[in-house]
Amino acid sequence: MKLATYLADGTARTGIIVGETLIDTGLDGTMIDLIARWDELKPDLEAKAAAGGGVPLATVKLCSPVLRPGKIFAIGLNYADHVAESKMGTPERQVWFTKAQTSVNGPFDPILIAKTTTTADYEVEMVAVIGKRGKHIPAHRAHEHVFGYCVGNDVTERLWQHSTPQWSLGKSFDTHAPMGPWLTTADEIADPHAIDIRCWVNGELRQSSNTKHLVFNLWQQIEHLSVGMTLEPGDVIFTGTPGGIGAAMDPRRFLAPGDIVRCEIEQLGAIEGAMAAEG
Repeated sequence: MKLATYLADGTARTGIIVGETLIDTGLDGTMIDLIARWDELKPDLEAKAAAGGGVPLATVKLCSPVLRPGKIFAIGLNYADHVAESKMGTPERQVWFTKAQTSVNGPFDPILIAKTTTTADYEVEMVAVIGKRGKHIPAHRAHEHVFGYCVGNDVTERLWQHSTPQWSLGKSFDTHAPMGPWLTTADEIADPHAIDIRCWVNGELRQSSNTKHLVFNLWQQIEHLSVGMTLEPGDVIFTGTPGGIGAAMDPRRFLAPGDIVRCEIEQLGAIEGAMAAEG
Protein backbone atom coordinates (compact mmCIF):
# COMPACT_ATOMS: atom_id res chain seq x y z
CA MET A 1 0.00 0.00 0.00
CA LYS A 2 1.10 3.57 -0.67
CA LEU A 3 0.30 6.04 2.09
CA ALA A 4 0.66 9.80 1.89
CA THR A 5 0.39 12.89 4.04
CA TYR A 6 -1.35 15.70 2.19
CA LEU A 7 -2.95 19.08 2.81
CA ALA A 8 -6.73 19.48 2.79
CA ASP A 9 -7.98 23.01 3.53
CA GLY A 10 -4.69 23.77 5.23
CA THR A 11 -4.82 20.71 7.48
CA ALA A 12 -2.50 17.72 7.16
CA ARG A 13 -4.38 14.49 6.47
CA THR A 14 -3.38 10.91 5.64
CA GLY A 15 -4.40 9.26 2.41
CA ILE A 16 -4.03 6.12 0.32
CA ILE A 17 -2.54 6.34 -3.17
CA VAL A 18 -4.25 4.08 -5.72
CA GLY A 19 -2.90 4.68 -9.21
CA GLU A 20 -3.39 8.38 -9.93
CA THR A 21 -5.97 8.82 -7.15
CA LEU A 22 -5.76 9.75 -3.49
CA ILE A 23 -8.33 8.35 -1.05
CA ASP A 24 -8.55 9.94 2.39
CA THR A 25 -8.08 7.41 5.19
CA GLY A 26 -10.90 8.95 7.21
CA LEU A 27 -8.61 8.97 10.23
CA ASP A 28 -7.67 11.81 12.51
CA GLY A 29 -4.04 12.02 13.58
CA THR A 30 -0.70 11.88 11.85
CA MET A 31 1.14 9.26 9.84
CA ILE A 32 2.94 8.26 13.03
CA ASP A 33 -0.42 7.57 14.67
CA LEU A 34 -1.43 5.46 11.67
CA ILE A 35 1.84 3.52 11.76
CA ALA A 36 1.49 2.83 15.48
CA ARG A 37 -2.03 1.40 14.90
CA TRP A 38 -1.25 -0.35 11.63
CA ASP A 39 -2.20 -3.90 12.60
CA GLU A 40 -5.60 -2.63 13.76
CA LEU A 41 -6.22 -0.27 10.83
CA LYS A 42 -4.82 -2.25 7.90
CA PRO A 43 -7.98 -4.28 7.03
CA ASP A 44 -10.19 -1.17 6.89
CA LEU A 45 -7.64 0.76 4.83
CA GLU A 46 -7.31 -2.11 2.38
CA ALA A 47 -11.09 -2.10 2.02
CA LYS A 48 -11.10 1.66 1.38
CA ALA A 49 -8.43 1.24 -1.28
CA ALA A 50 -10.43 -1.53 -2.98
CA ALA A 51 -13.66 0.51 -2.92
CA GLY A 52 -12.15 3.30 -4.99
CA GLY A 53 -13.29 6.90 -5.09
CA GLY A 54 -11.07 9.74 -3.91
CA VAL A 55 -9.65 12.70 -5.81
CA PRO A 56 -7.10 13.01 -8.61
CA LEU A 57 -3.61 12.87 -7.17
CA ALA A 58 -2.56 15.77 -9.40
CA THR A 59 -4.94 18.09 -7.50
CA VAL A 60 -3.41 17.34 -4.10
CA LYS A 61 -0.44 18.94 -2.34
CA LEU A 62 1.70 16.14 -0.94
CA CYS A 63 3.76 16.67 2.21
CA SER A 64 6.59 14.62 3.63
CA PRO A 65 4.98 11.29 4.62
CA VAL A 66 6.19 11.76 8.21
CA LEU A 67 5.99 15.43 9.16
CA ARG A 68 7.74 15.38 12.54
CA PRO A 69 9.81 12.21 12.97
CA GLY A 70 10.90 11.56 16.53
CA LYS A 71 14.38 10.75 15.21
CA ILE A 72 16.10 11.26 11.88
CA PHE A 73 19.35 9.34 11.50
CA ALA A 74 21.51 9.18 8.38
CA ILE A 75 24.54 7.03 7.62
CA GLY A 76 27.59 8.42 5.86
CA LEU A 77 30.04 6.81 3.43
CA ASN A 78 27.82 3.82 2.74
CA TYR A 79 28.35 3.15 -0.99
CA ALA A 80 31.80 2.11 -2.21
CA ASP A 81 31.85 4.63 -5.08
CA HIS A 82 30.89 7.46 -2.72
CA VAL A 83 33.64 6.43 -0.31
CA ALA A 84 36.14 6.50 -3.20
CA GLU A 85 35.07 9.91 -4.51
CA SER A 86 35.24 11.31 -0.97
CA LYS A 87 38.89 10.15 -0.82
CA MET A 88 38.27 8.31 2.45
CA GLY A 89 38.72 4.71 3.49
CA THR A 90 35.80 2.30 3.78
CA PRO A 91 34.55 2.67 7.36
CA GLU A 92 35.09 -0.27 9.66
CA ARG A 93 32.23 1.00 11.80
CA GLN A 94 29.05 2.73 10.75
CA VAL A 95 29.27 6.53 10.59
CA TRP A 96 26.05 8.21 11.74
CA PHE A 97 24.75 11.76 12.02
CA THR A 98 21.36 13.32 12.70
CA LYS A 99 19.19 15.69 10.73
CA ALA A 100 16.93 18.14 12.56
CA GLN A 101 13.13 17.81 12.49
CA THR A 102 13.02 21.29 10.95
CA SER A 103 14.95 20.05 7.91
CA VAL A 104 11.94 17.92 6.83
CA ASN A 105 10.53 19.10 3.51
CA GLY A 106 7.77 18.08 1.14
CA PRO A 107 8.59 15.97 -1.94
CA PHE A 108 7.95 18.80 -4.42
CA ASP A 109 8.57 21.87 -2.27
CA PRO A 110 11.37 24.40 -2.90
CA ILE A 111 14.71 23.59 -1.27
CA LEU A 112 16.31 26.65 0.29
CA ILE A 113 19.92 27.71 -0.15
CA ALA A 114 20.74 29.51 3.07
CA LYS A 115 21.98 33.08 3.14
CA THR A 116 25.77 33.54 2.76
CA THR A 117 26.27 29.93 1.61
CA THR A 118 27.23 28.63 -1.83
CA THR A 119 27.97 24.93 -1.28
CA ALA A 120 24.58 23.22 -1.20
CA ASP A 121 24.72 19.66 -2.56
CA TYR A 122 22.37 16.75 -3.27
CA GLU A 123 22.37 13.12 -2.06
CA VAL A 124 19.64 10.72 -3.20
CA GLU A 125 18.90 8.09 -0.56
CA MET A 126 16.49 5.27 0.16
CA VAL A 127 14.69 6.15 3.38
CA ALA A 128 13.31 3.55 5.78
CA VAL A 129 10.60 4.36 8.31
CA ILE A 130 10.34 2.35 11.52
CA GLY A 131 7.00 0.68 12.24
CA LYS A 132 7.60 -1.40 15.34
CA ARG A 133 9.21 -0.23 18.57
CA GLY A 134 12.37 -2.06 19.54
CA LYS A 135 15.83 -2.06 21.08
CA HIS A 136 18.72 -4.51 20.67
CA ILE A 137 17.19 -5.67 17.40
CA PRO A 138 19.25 -8.43 15.74
CA ALA A 139 19.93 -8.00 12.03
CA HIS A 140 17.98 -11.14 11.11
CA ARG A 141 14.84 -9.63 12.66
CA ALA A 142 15.34 -6.02 11.61
CA HIS A 143 12.92 -6.36 8.69
CA GLU A 144 10.11 -6.89 11.21
CA HIS A 145 10.61 -3.33 12.46
CA VAL A 146 10.41 -1.51 9.10
CA PHE A 147 7.01 -0.09 8.20
CA GLY A 148 7.91 1.22 4.78
CA TYR A 149 10.17 3.12 2.42
CA CYS A 150 10.29 6.39 0.54
CA VAL A 151 12.68 8.54 -1.49
CA GLY A 152 14.88 11.06 0.31
CA ASN A 153 17.35 13.79 -0.58
CA ASP A 154 19.99 14.33 2.11
CA VAL A 155 20.67 17.91 1.02
CA THR A 156 23.97 19.02 2.51
CA GLU A 157 25.68 22.35 3.07
CA ARG A 158 29.24 21.16 2.41
CA LEU A 159 31.14 24.11 3.92
CA TRP A 160 29.26 23.72 7.19
CA GLN A 161 29.50 19.93 7.06
CA HIS A 162 33.27 19.87 6.79
CA SER A 163 34.10 22.85 9.00
CA THR A 164 33.96 20.57 12.08
CA PRO A 165 34.29 16.82 12.72
CA GLN A 166 30.55 16.64 13.47
CA TRP A 167 28.34 16.69 10.35
CA SER A 168 24.90 17.25 11.84
CA LEU A 169 24.76 21.04 11.53
CA GLY A 170 25.72 20.98 7.85
CA LYS A 171 23.05 18.34 7.27
CA SER A 172 20.23 20.07 9.16
CA PHE A 173 19.50 23.34 7.37
CA ASP A 174 15.82 24.13 6.90
CA THR A 175 14.19 22.19 4.01
CA HIS A 176 17.27 19.95 3.60
CA ALA A 177 15.43 16.65 4.14
CA PRO A 178 12.86 16.33 1.34
CA MET A 179 11.04 12.99 1.54
CA GLY A 180 8.23 11.26 -0.33
CA PRO A 181 6.35 11.27 -2.51
CA TRP A 182 4.55 8.71 -0.33
CA LEU A 183 5.37 5.84 2.00
CA THR A 184 5.37 2.41 0.34
CA THR A 185 4.68 -0.29 2.91
CA ALA A 186 7.40 -2.88 3.37
CA ASP A 187 5.25 -5.76 2.16
CA GLU A 188 5.33 -4.27 -1.36
CA ILE A 189 9.13 -4.31 -1.56
CA ALA A 190 10.46 -7.83 -2.00
CA ASP A 191 14.08 -6.84 -1.40
CA PRO A 192 15.10 -3.29 -0.39
CA HIS A 193 18.67 -4.26 -1.23
CA ALA A 194 18.01 -4.74 -4.95
CA ILE A 195 16.45 -1.53 -6.27
CA ASP A 196 17.83 1.16 -8.57
CA ILE A 197 18.51 4.64 -7.20
CA ARG A 198 19.16 7.79 -9.28
CA CYS A 199 19.46 11.57 -9.08
CA TRP A 200 19.28 14.20 -11.84
CA VAL A 201 20.18 17.89 -11.70
CA ASN A 202 18.55 19.96 -14.44
CA GLY A 203 17.94 16.76 -16.38
CA GLU A 204 21.57 15.59 -16.15
CA LEU A 205 21.99 12.19 -14.52
CA ARG A 206 24.45 12.66 -11.64
CA GLN A 207 23.94 9.57 -9.46
CA SER A 208 23.00 6.06 -10.59
CA SER A 209 23.41 2.91 -8.51
CA ASN A 210 21.54 0.10 -6.81
CA THR A 211 20.92 -0.52 -3.12
CA LYS A 212 22.76 -3.85 -3.44
CA HIS A 213 25.94 -1.75 -3.22
CA LEU A 214 25.32 -0.54 0.34
CA VAL A 215 28.40 -1.09 2.51
CA PHE A 216 26.24 -1.71 5.58
CA ASN A 217 22.80 -2.95 4.61
CA LEU A 218 19.62 -1.71 6.26
CA TRP A 219 19.32 -4.68 8.61
CA GLN A 220 22.85 -4.03 9.89
CA GLN A 221 22.01 -0.35 10.28
CA ILE A 222 18.95 -1.09 12.41
CA GLU A 223 20.89 -3.56 14.54
CA HIS A 224 23.63 -0.98 15.12
CA LEU A 225 21.33 1.94 15.95
CA SER A 226 19.13 -0.08 18.27
CA VAL A 227 22.04 -1.06 20.49
CA GLY A 228 22.01 2.42 22.01
CA MET A 229 18.48 3.69 21.55
CA THR A 230 14.91 2.52 21.28
CA LEU A 231 13.61 2.83 17.72
CA GLU A 232 9.99 3.98 17.61
CA PRO A 233 7.20 4.15 15.01
CA GLY A 234 7.85 6.98 12.57
CA ASP A 235 11.60 7.20 13.16
CA VAL A 236 13.42 7.83 9.88
CA ILE A 237 16.65 6.29 8.58
CA PHE A 238 18.50 7.71 5.56
CA THR A 239 20.44 4.68 4.33
CA GLY A 240 23.30 6.30 2.37
CA THR A 241 24.02 7.91 -0.99
CA PRO A 242 25.95 6.59 -4.00
CA GLY A 243 28.74 8.36 -5.86
CA GLY A 244 28.15 11.38 -8.06
CA ILE A 245 27.78 14.26 -5.61
CA GLY A 246 28.59 17.76 -6.80
CA ALA A 247 31.36 18.23 -4.24
CA ALA A 248 33.36 15.37 -5.80
CA MET A 249 33.29 16.75 -9.35
CA ASP A 250 36.23 18.57 -10.93
CA PRO A 251 35.47 21.41 -10.84
CA ARG A 252 32.99 21.16 -8.03
CA ARG A 253 29.37 21.76 -9.05
CA PHE A 254 27.21 23.00 -6.22
CA LEU A 255 23.53 23.83 -6.47
CA ALA A 256 22.29 27.29 -7.38
CA PRO A 257 18.86 28.97 -7.27
CA GLY A 258 16.71 27.65 -10.09
CA ASP A 259 18.38 24.23 -10.28
CA ILE A 260 15.94 21.32 -10.32
CA VAL A 261 16.93 18.21 -8.35
CA ARG A 262 15.04 15.00 -9.08
CA CYS A 263 15.59 11.88 -6.96
CA GLU A 264 14.05 8.61 -8.09
CA ILE A 265 14.09 5.11 -6.62
CA GLU A 266 12.69 2.04 -8.31
CA GLN A 267 9.31 0.98 -6.85
CA LEU A 268 9.22 4.01 -4.52
CA GLY A 269 8.58 6.89 -6.93
CA ALA A 270 10.33 10.23 -7.34
CA ILE A 271 10.64 13.58 -5.61
CA GLU A 272 11.67 16.82 -7.28
CA GLY A 273 12.54 20.21 -5.82
CA ALA A 274 13.63 23.55 -7.20
CA MET A 275 16.52 25.22 -5.41
CA ALA A 276 15.67 28.70 -4.15
CA ALA A 277 17.55 31.44 -2.33
CA GLU A 278 16.47 31.90 1.27
CA GLY A 279 14.50 35.11 1.68
